[in-house]
Amino acid sequence: MRGAFHLLQPRTGFRAGLDALLLAACPPPESEGRAADLGSGSGVVGLAAAARCPGLAVTLVEKDPAMADLSRRSLMLEENAALAPRLSVAVADLLAGRAGREAAGLKDGAFGLILTNPPFHPAGGRASPDARRDAARAMPEAGFLQRWLASASALLAHGGTLFLVARPDNLPAILEAGEGRYGDIRIRPVQPSAGRRASRILVSARRGSKAPLSLLPPIVLAEEDGRPSDVATAIGEGRATVGFEI
Repeated sequence: MRGAFHLLQPRTGFRAGLDALLLAACPPPESEGRAADLGSGSGVVGLAAAARCPGLAVTLVEKDPAMADLSRRSLMLEENAALAPRLSVAVADLLAGRAGREAAGLKDGAFGLILTNPPFHPAGGRASPDARRDAARAMPEAGFLQRWLASASALLAHGGTLFLVARPDNLPAILEAGEGRYGDIRIRPVQPSAGRRASRILVSARRGSKAPLSLLPPIVLAEEDGRPSDVATAIGEGRATVGFEI
């Protein structure tokens, strides 16, 4: 992101990558109000979104106290001094219920925008030797994603927007979680290159909307010769907004 922020990450284990920057590119730059980065890890999505959207105040919500502490240390860096006043960190287990969320200072309906890159790989796959990396990547049990998105819905104000990055095979769980909670669901596939199947989906959904689902044109990350596409370069540099307009 051209030095827009500085980030501390673990020496080993899970490291932020393109998924985080794809998600941070979802909100329009003119977005304002309170936002939450759910499952924030080291805080890259929230920091990148705050750098792109000067009107957003972002709460980084993370269950792992060590990762939350790493986020706090990032906010204390001199290089992040301009962003830090608009960022805060909450240690909370999203699935602990309303009482658990409120104990961490997260009130239902308090956020107009939510960004989330939850664990979305199937449970029971190849395990990482690093437990923290495993927790960040893999769903611990069946129904996890539905419960995660239900908690996100509770934190959203009516009419608020959820942005989510996930795998294409997560779509049934996402739509199930949306029943009675989200509408105006818009999906943008993300393809490694033209002609290849999508490896990710970006999802926009509005709390309480009755508008129908829409499938939007894909984002293509690489040209035929393997070079990053213009849009991939712009996303990586923080210059692009992933459009969800119809």
